[in-house]
Parts: sequence; structure tokens; C-alpha cells
Amino acid sequence: MSNKELIQNYLSEVKKVADALPAEDIDRAIELLFEAWQNGSRVFTCGNGGSASTATHFACDLEKTTASSGKRGLKAECLNDNIPLMLALINDEGFENLFYEQLRDKFQPGDVLICISVHGGVGRDKAQLWSQNLIKAMRYAQDKGGKTIGLSGFDGGPMKEIADVCIVVPINSTPLVESFHLMLEHLICAALRQKIEEG
Repeated sequence: MSNKELIQNYLSEVKKVADALPAEDIDRAIELLFEAWQNGSRVFTCGNGGSASTATHFACDLEKTTASSGKRGLKAECLNDNIPLMLALINDEGFENLFYEQLRDKFQPGDVLICISVHGGVGRDKAQLWSQNLIKAMRYAQDKGGKTIGLSGFDGGPMKEIADVCIVVPINSTPLVESFHLMLEHLICAALRQKIEEG
């Protein structure tokens, strides 16, 4: 296959996925986060691997991009960003408790947890089950009276059943799912900025 054919095939897949994105779920996530802004609640983000970088980016945009016209943005924090704390928790409490342990000290009723996972907390590799730390954190947030948003792909995994809102990128491709997760966070933050500007 030539480079030109590869490019055309890839971009063709991008168009198909964009057309199939669940607009209703995206809308619900925007409204849930706008309600958090109105109530002064905090938003926490987290993910593993490539999704960790998207979680960091999302928290940055929730805090800064949504702020405009003298109005504050959302209060946002990424649970992936304190590397010494992460390594200490993994060392002492295990990888499955990485996000749960942080939420125990910070999460309050009404807060929102956003978990990002290509497979939605399902799958198995050399380290056994994938992303169980996200599923445990999500259940804890709900038990504490918070709301949860999932960004997933493939068939949505357990996250689709657990989250209050789960936006599933409907394709079985890790690179495309990760790319669309970044696009979705930009879309969500752009919508929130507009809603905040309008009052």
C-alpha cells in the first residue's frame, strides 16, 4: 500500500467515526460539567498510558480554556500529574488503588470524576486486567455522591455500564480512539466556554 492510499484509508475511517459519535452522550457530558461549574464542584480526571496524557490535557482545558470574560473556569485536577505521589501509592497500595486512594482525600459529594480508557476498563495483558484502577475510582466517586463521565472506545467496556455518562468512540482501533478522545475534550471545553460566557 502506498503512502497516499494509507492516508486516504485512515482519513476515511476518521470521517466514519466522526459521523457515528454519540452526540446525545456528548451533550449530556457537557450539561453535567456545566452543572458542576454552576455548583462550584471540582472535576477530577485520570487515565492510564496515552489516556493519562489526555487526562492531563483535559484538566488543563477545563480550568483555563473554559474561563472567559472575567468568569472562572472549572476547578479541575488530573490525578496523573503528581508523579512522586503516584509512585508512592503504587508502591504502598498497589496499582489498582492509584486513583481511589487520591480520591479518598479529595472527593466531595457533587464532584465529577472523568475516567479515560480506550477499552473502558476491560482486557488482559502481562499485568493481568487493564484499567481496574479506573473502575474502582469510578465506583468510589458514585458511592460518595459524585457524578462520573467515561471516555471509552471499542464496545465501551464496563465503564459504559458504570458511568453516569459514557462517550464511546465506536471503532476497534487504539490510535483512533485516543485521537478522538482528545478531540472530544476540546469539543466539550469549547461548548462549556460558550455556556459560561452566556451565563
